[in-house]
Amino acid sequence: MKLIIAMIQPHKLPDVKKALYEAKVFKMTVTNAVGCGQQKGFTETYRGVIHEVNLLKKVRLEIAVNEDFVEPTIEAIIKGAKTGKIGDGKIFVLDLAECIRIRTGERGPEAIG
Repeated sequence: MKLIIAMIQPHKLPDVKKALYEAKVFKMTVTNAVGCGQQKGFTETYRGVIHEVNLLKKVRLEIAVNEDFVEPTIEAIIKGAKTGKIGDGKIFVLDLAECIRIRTGERGPEAIG
């Protein structure tokens, strides 16, 4: 079992969701986030005062998958999120020690579904 965490551009979320659905991945958690990386932000002027914006809006996806869905999930995220420009995002793959479905008490790969 793996936990896949992806940080993507907010406007690419519909494309990523579509690619995940095509890969038969339907369960995910989506969170709004802010952060900075290579983009380093930008400056803008508001009422004559220059403001440096270095925390940019991102979307964080968390998807728990069984071993046979790891590569299809990664490929789907890349397919939906890639623009070829700085700021496309990152994907982190972590080992998932345990998963428990609260409703039934199932554990492990059966709980992920």
